[in-house]
Amino acid sequence: MKNIHNSFKLFPLQLLFFLWMGGNLYAQQQPDLSAYEYQLFLQDEDTLRCRILSPLHFTTDKKYPLIVFLHGSGERGDNNESQLVWGGSLFVDSANRERFPAIVVFPQCPKDSSWSVRARDQSGDSVKFRFPMDQPPTRPLQMVMNFIDTLVSSGVVDTKRIYLGGLSMGGFGTFELLWRRPGLFAASFPICGGGNPAGAKIYGKNFPVWVFHGADDNVVPVKNSRVMVEALKEAGAKVKYTEYPGVKHDSWINAFAEPELLPWLFSQKKK
Repeated sequence: MKNIHNSFKLFPLQLLFFLWMGGNLYAQQQPDLSAYEYQLFLQDEDTLRCRILSPLHFTTDKKYPLIVFLHGSGERGDNNESQLVWGGSLFVDSANRERFPAIVVFPQCPKDSSWSVRARDQSGDSVKFRFPMDQPPTRPLQMVMNFIDTLVSSGVVDTKRIYLGGLSMGGFGTFELLWRRPGLFAASFPICGGGNPAGAKIYGKNFPVWVFHGADDNVVPVKNSRVMVEALKEAGAKVKYTEYPGVKHDSWINAFAEPELLPWLFSQKKK
């Protein structure tokens, strides 16, 4: 396996400076997704496409929170753009960037893969998911983990403030990544996802989780989140749950509009 530090291809800056080209460059009055830099993380023969938002007013005297967000199945591909469709505007908003300076990473999953190991069974009007925990992670999820490790090793990340979120397929990936790396994160916000409730025992007491779902979700049944919330409670987790009546599978729109989401997220710090 190649050294992951050397396999991170940056355009045009070197590793320690790839996020920042001066605070004023990306200062925007209105959200502008072009502020997310195009990046490629190469390992062996695999490529993880990413868009990365730098913190405003960067200084080498500080370390910054890291947010990793996993998109849904509809945003898979290789254009390194679709993953910003949902959630990109929230973090690039000028007021949010000023108030919550952070490194924000949106990786993109290839069309033929997924963020999580799961099986889908559909019978009649019901959809059931199984989440085995005895299999290795998908290659994209493993690449995400390796990429996070690379960012941390660069010395610019506040390791006590690493946050993870995701929607739909990314919500599945979020719940899986939490138990695969239970000591890494300070907080998480899975949206309309699901996971293996047994995983909650591994990470439940380590950090708070805010779960979101639409009550009328016809793609990922709300039961998936309800089961995880109960499992987190049983595991002693500090769990918040917001369920939106009448909302179907696009509950991320409501979640991103929650005025307390970012203040809650950035107030969390790993012990």
